[in-house]
Amino acid sequence: MPLTMVKTGEPSVIRKVGGKEETRRFLENLGFVAGGIVTVVSEIGGNMIVNVKDSRVASGKDMAIKIMVD
Repeated sequence: MPLTMVKTGEPSVIRKVGGKEETRRFLENLGFVAGGIVTVVSEIGGNMIVNVKDSRVASGKDMAIKIMVD
């Protein structure tokens, strides 16, 4: 399921990062890599703040929907 469907505070495992090559590379540089753990800290109006690799990252809905998690 996409990251946008994860409940706040629930850790999830990243399975796949989709989108164009440039988008995937950008997200991977932020720490969104397959097998990594991501936790949603908050969500306001579709925009999300997530913990990934001991960092907080803000993501718009358009980016978050490209990150598939379990």
